[in-house]
This record gives sequence, structure tokens and C-alpha cells, in this order.
Amino acid sequence: MCFGRCARCIGSLLLALAVLSIVANILLFFPNGETKWASENHLSRYVWFFEGIAGAGLLMLIPAFVFLGLEDEDCCGCCGNRNCGRSCAMLGSVVAALIGIVGAGYCLIISALGLAEGPYCLNNGQWTYPFRNTNAQYLAEHSTWSQCTEPKNVVVWNVTLFSILLGLSGLEIILCLIQVINGLIGGICGACCCRQKSQQYAC
Repeated sequence: MCFGRCARCIGSLLLALAVLSIVANILLFFPNGETKWASENHLSRYVWFFEGIAGAGLLMLIPAFVFLGLEDEDCCGCCGNRNCGRSCAMLGSVVAALIGIVGAGYCLIISALGLAEGPYCLNNGQWTYPFRNTNAQYLAEHSTWSQCTEPKNVVVWNVTLFSILLGLSGLEIILCLIQVINGLIGGICGACCCRQKSQQYAC
């Protein structure tokens, strides 16, 4: 199994997921494509946590580019490399994967909280969180969504985008966990290969 090739595939997927997370988070600032709600501070407080931009987005670029940069001229990871550089790189990718898990985990938690609390909207002439104390039951009770009169369709907007961020961050965590395993196995196998190669040269 070529561990470096697997890492590069994971890096490509993470890069795409990070871009999608940033886009989804940016869209949360503009319900129905309108900019006035952000300027008037009439958005859910969890939108301002930048979970998709910072957590699942920019922070995820670190492991994505680390994985993409891993060399894979051979499947063992470091054969022919006297300094076992590729083995160390595979083990180092584990640290990058852990950073990615932290970023994606942050996005996952904030997105879940945003879904549970519901949107900040105009309800009976007051700006409030009408679904805050419903234990997220409003998600299954679509008839209650009409309580939010402004911004229009804000419940659908928030539920859709927070759900997307939830799913994207969940996928990122899974991919980073796969790379943790891949990096550990690739690093250990590479180190063993280096020792075997050194012994052959010594003979």
C-alpha cells in the first residue's frame, strides 16, 4: 500500500472540503443574498464564530497542504533515503492531521449548537431566538418556521447551511483520522525499511 499516495488523495479531498466550508460559512452572513442583516447585526450569534471559515476552512488547509506535499516515489516511504526523511514526514503528517481534527471538531460543535438554538429573527415584532428552548424539535416541525418573519426563509437558510457545515466537518474528521492511521503505519513501515536498507549496505 502506498501511504504517500493515500495521503495525497486525502489532502486533495480536504482541500475541496475546506473550500466548501468557507463558502457555506460566508453564505450564512447573507440570508437570501441580502447584506443588510449582517450590517444590522441581525444574525445568529453562532454565525460569528467563523467555524466554517477558520475551523473547517483555513485551519484545515494546514493538513491538506502537508498531505499534498508528501513525496511518494516508493511505497515503503523511505527506501533509498539515508535520512529516512519520508518516514519522518509521514509521522509528521499525524500532527497535521490532529490539527485538522481540532479545526473540524470546532466547526462540528459550533454548527450543532447553531442548529440546536435556531436562527435569530424577527418574531412578533421582537428580535429573538424563538426556537432556543425547543431542544431542536423545531427541525422536525416545519409549521413553526413561519414564526420568523424576517429575514425571510432564514430558518431554511440556517438549517441548510449549518447542516452542510456539520456534514463537511464530520467528513474532515473522518479523513484526518484515516491519515492518523495511515501516517503511523507509513512512518513505522518506512523506519523499518530504512533499517533493513542500512543493514544491507553494511553487509
